[in-house]
This record gives sequence, structure tokens and C-alpha cells, in this order.
Amino acid sequence: MLNPANIFEALKPISEISASSMAEIEPYLAERKPFVVRGLVRDWPLVEAGRKSGKAARDYLESKAVDRPFSVTMGSDEFNGRIFYRDDMSMNIQMGKARLPLIFERIDREETDAQQPIIYLGSINIKQYFQGLHEENHFDLGKHTPIESIWIGAKTRIAAHNDFPDNLAFVAVGRRRFTLFPPSEFKNLYVGPIDNTPAGRSISMVDFHNPEYDKYPKFSQALKAGFTAVLEPGDAIHIPSMWWHHVEGLEPFNVLVNYWWRDTPRYMGGPQNALNHAMMAIRDLPEHDRQHWRELFDHYVFDNSEDVTAHIPEHGHGILGPMTAKNASKIRSFLIKMLSNE
Repeated sequence: MLNPANIFEALKPISEISASSMAEIEPYLAERKPFVVRGLVRDWPLVEAGRKSGKAARDYLESKAVDRPFSVTMGSDEFNGRIFYRDDMSMNIQMGKARLPLIFERIDREETDAQQPIIYLGSINIKQYFQGLHEENHFDLGKHTPIESIWIGAKTRIAAHNDFPDNLAFVAVGRRRFTLFPPSEFKNLYVGPIDNTPAGRSISMVDFHNPEYDKYPKFSQALKAGFTAVLEPGDAIHIPSMWWHHVEGLEPFNVLVNYWWRDTPRYMGGPQNALNHAMMAIRDLPEHDRQHWRELFDHYVFDNSEDVTAHIPEHGHGILGPMTAKNASKIRSFLIKMLSNE
């Protein structure tokens, strides 16, 4: 059984490709596997500022910042930079708001502290909070329409989690270690609560720096399927939809820029909402009822064969037909009405 103390030495390296544009990256996306592109955005002004120093990068970001409060996550160093649950399942972080210069003043003071506290600005919308940053530090995703976010902070350890959109992430300042697992490994990662999370996504309860194999024995199975890589400033990584990823900022100051996109229309909504509703409405039914609903889900959702509508005139398919914006709107309106009456 694979039970290493240092898990990163036991993992396979993430594949690397050579590319300088989205056109060259595009063919690899169809493989639905992660990959690293070294030096893809090495010429970004933010990357160049970060090579000088963390302070130079902060000065550059501050010169582009809009004068408005930024959401900031703050916490003690009780878990060595790990954002996680205390014994009572409360989080070791708190959310606040402050102007960017004030946040950076604190990072300036504490950047060299041996026990640097958690100061983290997560998923900040670049176009809403900065002027000119997007234009000077941009990668053209071609046919994809991304949400562009920036992540800024001290040394942090973000527990393994997954996201529904695809992600192309660029390390701009500092170094980051990414540790990835395929979607199928969720049972071996010991996923925590769905409704009590650091940032809206369930996280692995395993401390990757101190895995407790007696407590989480199946984690050793996940390691056989895992991959890892340390990215330098200017490097990029593609994290496919639903792949689990554990992310560590390794320097006293780190900046990541990521582009999220989905290949399905946004009107289709988020699958997590359907899962949450199913837990409320189906999970605790008697077994014979659950079995029937399992068969209905297979029939209407997962199999969705021609048998579903073959006996219905095409003009009467309604929401059983292709999921269009009109049908999605019908379903959304129906759900809102029904949920408000429960």
C-alpha cells in the first residue's frame, strides 16, 4: 500500500506541452486531462514586476486598482497557511472588506514573518476591480468566453476541491504547487460538507502535508491516480472540469490569474444545484421510492434515449426536447414557483 509521508514525491508529474497560443492548446483540451505550458505568459508586465520583488508586483497591481473595497480572507497561521476547519467545524478564516492599499500595507509588514498570517484575495473579477490590468496582461482564449479572475495572497494551502468550469490558470507572481486527481477519485479524497465550505465548493478533509492514513485509508488509492507540478512565474496549467485540485502558494507573496469557461450554455444552470435539491427531495425516501427515482433519472437524464420522446408528437415534446434557452427558462420558472410553495 502506498502511504508516503511526503505525498508529492509519490505522485506522477503533470504532462507538459509546448504552445504559444490558444490555437496550439485547443487540440489538447479534447483529451480531458491536465497539462502545463511553461513560460506561456512570461512577457506579462505583472510577471515582470513579480520577478523584481513581491513589493514591485503589489505596486503594479495597486496602480491599476479601482478605488473600491476588495473582499479579503484573513486568518491566523494556526494550520501553517492551510484554510481549513477547526475542531468545531468552524473555518479558521474570516471575510472582510478593505481598499487594496490597506491590504497591501499589511502584507508589506508581515511578508517576512516566519508565521505569516493568511491574507488572501480570492477570485477577484479583474475587469470590475482593476483598470488596464486585463489589457496589459491578457491571453486570448479564442472561441471561449471566460470569466477572468485574479487570486492574490500570502502563503496559503487551498484544500483539494473541484470546479464545474474548465480552467486555464497562469502563475503571475511567486510559485504554486498544483496537485490534481481525476473526478472519479472523489470517494478516496474524503470530501467534507457541501453547505459549510471555505469558498462554495466542498473540500478534501485530508491534510496533504500530514496525511493520516489510519483516519483516511483510501487516500493511498487516490495517490496512485494523482499528479503534481510546481509552476514558476509565467507558467500556465489547464485544469479540466471536475478535476480535483489542491493548490499551494509557496512564496510569501503569490498571484494567480485564471480563466474559467464552460462549453455548455449558461442557461443550463449549475449541476450542483440539482444535486443539492436531490438530497433534499430524494435521498431520505424509502428504498423502494429511491429505486424508482433512480430509474427515472436514468431514463430522463443519464440515458435520455429516443424512447423518451419517440411516442410523443415533436411539437409536444416540451422540456423533454433539446435544452434551449426557452426550455431552461420554463424549468427555472416552474422550480421557483414550486419551491416557493413548499
